[in-house]
Amino acid sequence: MFRILDEGASAKGMSRRVWMGVGGIGLGGLTLSGLLANRARATDRPAKAKSVIIFGLMGGPPQHETWDPKPNAPPEIRGQFGTIATRTPGFRVGELMPRTSQLTDKLAILRAFSTNDNAHSSSGYQMLTGFPHIPLSQESSAPKAPNNYPSMGALMRALRPETGGLPSAITLPEHIWNDGNFPWPGQDAGLLGTRHNPWLIHCDPSDPSFRLPALSLPGEVSPLRFSDRRSLLDQVNHHYDTIRRAGGTDSFSQHAQKASELLYSANARRAFELESEPSNVRERYGSSRFAQSCLLARRLVESGVGLVQVNWTRIKDQPNGGGWDTHAKHNESIKNLLMPIMDQAFSALIEDLEIRGLLDETLLVWFGEFGRTPRFNKDGGRDHWGSCFSLALAGGGIRGGVVHGTSDKSAALPIDGKVEAADLIATIFHCLGYSPETEIRDSFDRPIPISRGKVIRAIL
Repeated sequence: MFRILDEGASAKGMSRRVWMGVGGIGLGGLTLSGLLANRARATDRPAKAKSVIIFGLMGGPPQHETWDPKPNAPPEIRGQFGTIATRTPGFRVGELMPRTSQLTDKLAILRAFSTNDNAHSSSGYQMLTGFPHIPLSQESSAPKAPNNYPSMGALMRALRPETGGLPSAITLPEHIWNDGNFPWPGQDAGLLGTRHNPWLIHCDPSDPSFRLPALSLPGEVSPLRFSDRRSLLDQVNHHYDTIRRAGGTDSFSQHAQKASELLYSANARRAFELESEPSNVRERYGSSRFAQSCLLARRLVESGVGLVQVNWTRIKDQPNGGGWDTHAKHNESIKNLLMPIMDQAFSALIEDLEIRGLLDETLLVWFGEFGRTPRFNKDGGRDHWGSCFSLALAGGGIRGGVVHGTSDKSAALPIDGKVEAADLIATIFHCLGYSPETEIRDSFDRPIPISRGKVIRAIL
């Protein structure tokens, strides 16, 4: 059963916007002239990456216990955990990363990343789009102008058509939201128009009964349920004449047929057949919803999806809601829950991609919206910190065994090698073969560059 979501719709009275959304669901930039123009503006070096997996630890993973430990700092800064040696000489990481520490020869670490924004929603918007939120540090902000630049997934859909029955960008296993179910801005296509929205797939791949899940458009809106492809197409065709008279395009019926084909393609079904994976592979990733979503991401890039973003999902009955927003019981949360899941899933994904010969052509980005404060608060937690934090990249044109950037003695501020979200997005698409100056067209046919950042060449 599929869930196609849009605003202000019901099963009996479907708005024009709903039907136009259905018709456009699979049409991410499917124009030959646009594709050729973008390729012509691409970087002059061959693309190293064919696809990207965003390993999204949303909530704010700490820099001190991961990539930028400060063992010589006082206890109120360094925390209670020590460091361990890695495969990279002279480089140490937090002791709660035993598996990942043995893979640093494949990783490039950014230790001086900054958004200068301390709110989940607005700092997250900057990380997902490359543009600072207006204004900074705004929590639970709405996804609307002027904060409506397209997400990385939307850029991918604008640059590449779907292949093999799947769209070029997918987000799973749910959207990112603040308490109260306030979705972050920067998760959709924004000013590019809804036809470039990445597919948002709500699912739980850790469920033993998991099958091809519901597909939805971003947003918290009323569900429309369709029993099968024929039912979907029949309903679309029933409304087509009305839409055409109201100004719909003549290609709408073709678009709806394409959407229907994508939803039910054999390649899509195979990608979601996690039960076909050997049990030892599934166990290597871990049994959590996030971990099995990472395994699903690997299967999706194998099936031709260009960008898969895996968002951390909260875990009930755990401190801090089972997420990375560790305002209290920070040490307990990262030791007993967060870091073990992360370390196992991240290392498994790297090793699995390498075993399958996919690591060189798949860019993997260890990703959060900000870091944590240098000092603990009165509740034993670390709070939001966008001034300086760490990220990691692997595969797809990245030079392994590299640490770029330096923070101060408290991991509070960058000293050198500072990079920002626009630079990260420029680097990601550079690895995919597109220069930052590559232009796409918004919904008003105005040209916009895919990034206004600089490629981080030190890690390539």
